Amino acid sequence: MKTLRTPDERFSNLVDYNFVPQYLEIPDDQGGSLRMHYLDEGPADAAPILLMHGEPSWCYLYRYMIPVLVAAGHRVVAPDLIGFGRSDKPTQRSDYTYARHVAWMSSAIFNVLDLRRITFFGQDWGGLIGLRLVAAEPARFDRVVISNTGLPVGDGKMSDAFMAWQKFSQESPVFPIGKIVDGGSATKLSDAIIAAYDAPFPDETYKEGARIFPSLVPVAPDNPECSAQLNAWESLRKFEKPWLCIFGDSDPVTKGGDAIFLREVPGTKGQPHTTIIGGGHMIQEDKGPQVAQLINDFISATR
Repeated sequence: MKTLRTPDERFSNLVDYNFVPQYLEIPDDQGGSLRMHYLDEGPADAAPILLMHGEPSWCYLYRYMIPVLVAAGHRVVAPDLIGFGRSDKPTQRSDYTYARHVAWMSSAIFNVLDLRRITFFGQDWGGLIGLRLVAAEPARFDRVVISNTGLPVGDGKMSDAFMAWQKFSQESPVFPIGKIVDGGSATKLSDAIIAAYDAPFPDETYKEGARIFPSLVPVAPDNPECSAQLNAWESLRKFEKPWLCIFGDSDPVTKGGDAIFLREVPGTKGQPHTTIIGGGHMIQEDKGPQVAQLINDFISATR
């Protein structure tokens, strides 16, 4: 598998970002290996909070949340998906599949880092991938928090906003990562923040993973991951440990997406689910410290 690796200097002096990069190696599914970047902050012996980003962001998205979580005594692990951030970027669009993303992250979280007692937080594709990990090995997770995400099974019930986004991702001659993140935020991002989201992608050749993601979402029954999604739901319907939904009120893509989790996952019962006023799709940008404090409170209440 041919890959690109973003030069380190692209990540120098990013605004509001002062974390030490960590790296691990995972199998690429073709006999080679991939380097995955992640952040690992806070006390190493504390139970970990796993923060998973979606598309087209990277762990820079969590720069406002990590300090709040660490200040409460938690260990925080925030990986960059393959194809994003400081992680390796396979060059062929066909290299990226939903199944491979799940396998890559499973290798990193379970096999290399061997995380247990996990509090999971996932947004966007961080939820689609991370919830598959929760479903596969629920004993490793103490609780789950999700925001602006879902676990679609190919029944076609996707928003018009999502379908327009999917079309844009495949047809636009330029894929402006930073501006896309800005468009997904309820607040206007500064030029410096937009530049930080552009940093992992020196040119269009680095963006194959970002481009293909919307097309990998199971929106039709012929998607190759529908069976795995249905199996994941069967596992989640037995998940009785604490589960919290924190969705933004200003996200046209996932608005109302918490309803199926509230209905189907037993761990959601009796929890203080929250709709964040002024929270767009990139809720970590709009209300990061508030979301982090809700996670802290949730952990304290469910120890």
